[in-house]
Amino acid sequence: MEIPDFSDPAIWISLLTLTFLEIVLGVDNIIFISIISDKLQPDQQKRARTMGLLLAMAFRILLLLAITWIMRLTEPLFTIPFIKKDGESIGISWKDLILMAGGIFLIAKSTLEIHHKLEKSAPEDGVKPVYTGFANVVLQIVLIDAVFSFDSILTAIGLVDEVFIMIIAVVISIGIMIAFSGAISRFINRNPTLQMLALAFLIAIGIMLVAEGFHQEINKSYIYTMIAFSLVVELLNMRLRKRSESIKLKNSRDAE
Repeated sequence: MEIPDFSDPAIWISLLTLTFLEIVLGVDNIIFISIISDKLQPDQQKRARTMGLLLAMAFRILLLLAITWIMRLTEPLFTIPFIKKDGESIGISWKDLILMAGGIFLIAKSTLEIHHKLEKSAPEDGVKPVYTGFANVVLQIVLIDAVFSFDSILTAIGLVDEVFIMIIAVVISIGIMIAFSGAISRFINRNPTLQMLALAFLIAIGIMLVAEGFHQEINKSYIYTMIAFSLVVELLNMRLRKRSESIKLKNSRDAE
């Protein structure tokens, strides 16, 4: 691994571009970690988020140091004759199997979370909430980190040639995500409608991962644009609801 010449402006452009993309690709990871860590006791949530993101960083660096092995994961293990692309049967590699498994895990987990939130009743007075075990939450974070890490590293390999630049971009992006993960987590978990939107987003990401495993290309910008539009609409609804509640409160006070 050679250290690149940082006096070259192209190196800095590559670093900034890759760091930005790593942050964008890490948004779905933060959402998943935020929702899962909310099942822990309040004093354990920050530690789980930080541990999850640090594990993601360590896993991605290890993958970057094993680029040759990663590239071999794209070699087909078998073909599926009844699914064709450009007139030829598609070949399924280890990378495809990992993407499929990760996508199915995301779809199943997010669907169960939606069902749990719809069925969950308000806690009774004097009844303590039931929290999930720390090890269980960390295991789920590690599993999904592995899937998102492969997607992130394959993107990095396609954009930059220098492994050193890739590692720096991963460290910077994870550092930024750790810094803002707490605020993002609190914001999502404080608003039930945003939780549903986030879980729907994770289901869409899961479907996209499964489709990619079968070599069916889906433009990620469409999904991110759809989610961004939905988020803007929901934020406007939240502001409208808050304004309506303020007006009702003011009218009730005037009536008294």
